[in-house]
Amino acid sequence: MSSKKLVNSVTGCADDALAGLVACSPDLQILDGHRVALRSDLESLKGRVALLSGGGSGHEPAHAGFIGKGMLTGVIAGAVFTSPAVGSILAAIRAVAQAGTAGTLLIVKNYTGDRLNFGLAREQARAEGIAVEMVVIGDDSAFTSLKKAGRRGLCGTVLIHKVAGALAEAGVGLEEIVRRVSAAAAAMGTLGASLSSCSVPGSKPTFQLPVDEMELGLGIHGEAGVRRLKMATADEVVKTMIDHMTDPSNESHVPVKSGSSVVLVINNLGGLSFLELGIMADAAVRCLEARGVKIARALVGTFMSALEMAGISLTVLLVDDALLTLIDAETTASAWPRIARVPVTGRPRSRAAPTEKPEGTAPLTGGPGSKKAADILQRVCTTLLDLEDHLNALDRAAGDGDCGTTHSRAARAIQEWLKEGPPPSHPAQLLSGLSRILLEKMGGSSGALYGLFLTAAAQPLKTTPGLPGWTAAMDAGLEAMQRYGKAAPGDRTMLDALWAAGQELHTLKTPGATLLPVLSRAVQSAEAAAEATKKMEAGAGRASYISSAKLEQPDPGAVAAAAVLRAILETCQSF
Repeated sequence: MSSKKLVNSVTGCADDALAGLVACSPDLQILDGHRVALRSDLESLKGRVALLSGGGSGHEPAHAGFIGKGMLTGVIAGAVFTSPAVGSILAAIRAVAQAGTAGTLLIVKNYTGDRLNFGLAREQARAEGIAVEMVVIGDDSAFTSLKKAGRRGLCGTVLIHKVAGALAEAGVGLEEIVRRVSAAAAAMGTLGASLSSCSVPGSKPTFQLPVDEMELGLGIHGEAGVRRLKMATADEVVKTMIDHMTDPSNESHVPVKSGSSVVLVINNLGGLSFLELGIMADAAVRCLEARGVKIARALVGTFMSALEMAGISLTVLLVDDALLTLIDAETTASAWPRIARVPVTGRPRSRAAPTEKPEGTAPLTGGPGSKKAADILQRVCTTLLDLEDHLNALDRAAGDGDCGTTHSRAARAIQEWLKEGPPPSHPAQLLSGLSRILLEKMGGSSGALYGLFLTAAAQPLKTTPGLPGWTAAMDAGLEAMQRYGKAAPGDRTMLDALWAAGQELHTLKTPGATLLPVLSRAVQSAEAAAEATKKMEAGAGRASYISSAKLEQPDPGAVAAAAVLRAILETCQSF
């Protein structure tokens, strides 16, 4: 079965993709009758070298995304993963020559079809008297021993576009550009790793990977790599990649050593999430800097993809100040990122957080009140940790399935807080301290709501002593949750359980009321309200976007809130 793709037709997808880019880019034009995109201001290039590149489609934004002042003059696109036609390459060469350019440089990735087709077009153009040169880029560092075909052209080609574009924009001649970019290409390496293959429109995936494996050293056309790896952490994968790329016994290695200055490219092969891309970028920077490598610039994003392949490639280019100046030169190419013209290595990456305003009185700790608070909190934490899987399962009905994880994160943060020393014995200080922990560590809307609840609940406890103070605290916390969370009783949220408990706690204001009987009834009401949420239609939170017919389980937030109250009750009963 072929994979799903949002296309109009398999045969026309490359044309449609290029047309879409040009339609949204007033500075680009399509060459009539050809799958060729050119700068719309070709006449402004008179007397300067034109730069043409290209290859098969499916590598977007390469190559057409790199057309612009300071980069490519034009691009010739083939069908998906297919070399462009000789006739279209020749038409592009003629078009830029007729605009009065001072020669044309063809920048070609090292694949047989590209070499042949671009090379044949070059020979035909030269026969017509057009000055044309060609550089073939092979930056693949996967193969430890080189074969006759040489190194494949990968994402490093984009850096060559940038270097050549800056030189051409500065008016440098064709022969000098060839010399300079050839030297840069020789000091560069790229290696890919992926969690999946990809699929050409209308076809099946090019290869299969078991769920516990990944591919190292694969190309950009869905071809398998040089080695299968077991799934590992981002740090471990990056270390494996950089070890392979820089190993002197590898004939295609990059001679990076301590003290080297490099440009680093972390390239999304198409289907990796931005979250994973950021993690891999951090791992790559740390790995290289730990080896004494100075990262002059770092580019993170999608530069040369392989359709929807869920993977990355790392490119390392050795640079000096002169080469770095070319990387930093201005360009209008839409796919080139805006990067700071300062080194990555050596700059501070954190800023001291503002100091919190100290409270009016120091927290009161120690004594029986502090010991009881610690016991209650430990029981609450154990309860939430035990419920993690159950709460996640309940939460999956609403989409993300992380309610248990969020509450477990809160529990572990509270446990770490308790290890630092006894908690405050004064109720207001205890709730304020818990609020700070949850707001900082719990995350998600639950962290914000619990933080609001505890912050507001702490205020009455500063002035109202005894059991009536806890009733006022509950009311204040519930009012804050409703004001900012926009939920109401009956909306199928954690508020349902807390609200039911709060109504029972009003009994504490009755003369002669005692805590445990009232708290027991409050917990029973909370548990009943949590169970009742399975029959409610969600009116707030993420679940409100889901059809009520699909919400057959109780709300996980309400279940968690009721469980917390139950843990508090049972601990109090043990005193």
